[in-house]
Amino acid sequence: MRRPRRTREEKATSPTDHRLRAAIIGTGAVATHHLTAMSEHDDVEPVAAVDLAPERLNAFLANHAGPRGYTDIDEMLATEKPDLVSVCTPPASHVDHVTRSLRAGAWVWCEKPPCLSLAGYEEMIAAQGEHGPYVSFVFQQRFGSGARHARELLEAHELGTPLVAHCQTTWYRDSEYFAVPWRGKWETEGGGPTMGHGIHQLDLLLHLLGPWTEVRAMTGRLWHEVATEDVSTALVRFDSGAMATVVNSVLSPDEVSRIRLDCSEATVELTHLYGHSNADWHYTPAPHVTDTARIERWRSPARDEPSSHGAMLRQLVAAMREGRRPPCGGQDGRGILELVTALYKSAATGRAVYSGEIGPDDPFHAVVHGGAPEKLTGDGEADRS
Repeated sequence: MRRPRRTREEKATSPTDHRLRAAIIGTGAVATHHLTAMSEHDDVEPVAAVDLAPERLNAFLANHAGPRGYTDIDEMLATEKPDLVSVCTPPASHVDHVTRSLRAGAWVWCEKPPCLSLAGYEEMIAAQGEHGPYVSFVFQQRFGSGARHARELLEAHELGTPLVAHCQTTWYRDSEYFAVPWRGKWETEGGGPTMGHGIHQLDLLLHLLGPWTEVRAMTGRLWHEVATEDVSTALVRFDSGAMATVVNSVLSPDEVSRIRLDCSEATVELTHLYGHSNADWHYTPAPHVTDTARIERWRSPARDEPSSHGAMLRQLVAAMREGRRPPCGGQDGRGILELVTALYKSAATGRAVYSGEIGPDDPFHAVVHGGAPEKLTGDGEADRS
């Protein structure tokens, strides 16, 4: 016999002392990553999967035993009363699915990008309880031992002062990739490689360097028959004074994801594609740094944990157990969406955009292209006024 389910208020204010009941909304390819991550946690039990398309749901359930299938979100929430809901649907539906899950008393783990606009993000955050449940957005590149070690070194000033950075997401996507109906459209995907691809490396850059202050950018549609941009470039200045170049592309046959930070004592460089381990991080000392023990400390994290959904989920589960705000949510999750929005605004207006300037009265707050998507694809001139 099942124990009685606790109310939203009871879940928020008392420790979670039972195995966490988890549900997945959306059964596309990314849902498998979430289910795999859940399988790595003995105290997480996947109990339900939801998809509006019965054929897709049935195919998912045929390959993954355990979860019960639903085609109605509210029915699943009322019947299963999950502790945690993974939202794995296209970005345009995130606000609706996240807010419904939060109001039902579940914590939420939502795929990137968080949503299509800062306004939508604030709507999701407003649906959280004062003491939970909370939403956390999937930025798994922050997690794993390599990223954790690099951030600890930077915070301890082991590498000196950050000065110059490079953030590169140059991937390749063909026309078949964009044949999926919701891709390549502002109203359903929310943007091109800036929003949908480079957002991972950009978030990791912010995680390592801290808050940004200014961005100047260009975007364009150079090859694909899509509504959004297919390439963007930007210059970003940080609170620390460090300056970065950013490139996002889906036009690049030689694919790479790369972050390089040149500091006064060393260069740290991460080169990978979709995930990294310790071996993908490289530390080069400045010529004046000759302490071999210090250099070896940079290059030798205590353990090797690759970046992954599972590594992030461990942090989220710990936050749930302790009743505290999780990583990649609230203001911590907003920073990357604000930077992406500012990049689009800069490209559309032809001027620098500063942190904090995109408020509720700004057209870019309601939609990332500011109501003039043609200025971001080369179909219309950017406003130089």
